[in-house]
Amino acid sequence: GNAEALAAVKALAVGDAAETGVMLWGSPGAGKTHLLRAAVDAVSARGGAAVFVAEPGELLAQDPVTLSRRAVVAIDGIELATSEAQARMFTLFNGLREHGGHLLVASRLPLAALPLREDLRTRLGWGLVYELTPLADADKPAALAAYAQARGFRLADEVIGYLLAHGRRDMGALIGMLVALDRHLLATKRPITVPMLRAWLQQDMDLER
Repeated sequence: GNAEALAAVKALAVGDAAETGVMLWGSPGAGKTHLLRAAVDAVSARGGAAVFVAEPGELLAQDPVTLSRRAVVAIDGIELATSEAQARMFTLFNGLREHGGHLLVASRLPLAALPLREDLRTRLGWGLVYELTPLADADKPAALAAYAQARGFRLADEVIGYLLAHGRRDMGALIGMLVALDRHLLATKRPITVPMLRAWLQQDMDLER
C-alpha cells in the first residue's frame, strides 16, 4: 500500500525527483524514520551530500548555507517544530529549491493538521505528500523472515509466530527485537528456538520490573 510513496523516495534518493519537497506522514511504526534514513544513506552511497535531522530543533545548531547546498535534507518529527525551527525550515526549503536540492520530511500528522506557519505549509504542499500505512499483520511474517535472512540468520515459522503472538506488534519494535536476538545468537552460538525465545522474552520482562 505504500508503493507510490516508496517510489517517490527512491526517485529523490537517486536524483530523479522533480519536486523540491516530499512529505511522509503516518502513525508510529509505519516506517517514516526508516525511509528517511534509507534515502540519506542512498544519496551518500552515490557520492551525494545528504543529512538526517532527527528533530527540527537540530536545524538551529547547523549552518543554513551549508544545509541548503545538500542534495537531500531529511527532517523527522516536524510536528514538533518550534516557531524558530519553522522559520529555519522555510529558509531551508527556499535554499534547497534554488540549488536543486530536496527536502524530505516526516510527521505523525497530516499536512493540514500540522501547527505550522502558513508559508511553510504552502511550501510543503507544493511537493508530494503521502500517508504511510503500517504493514498489515498478514505481511509481517514474510517481512521478519526477510529481515532475519538479510542479517544472516534464519527464523523458523514457529519462532516468528511466537514472536508475533507474545511481543509488541509494531514493526519498529519487532525489528528492534530481531536486532537484539541477532546479538544474543552471536553471543550464545545457539539457534533461535521457541523455548529459547520464551526464556529470552521472560528475562527481558523481568529486567523491566
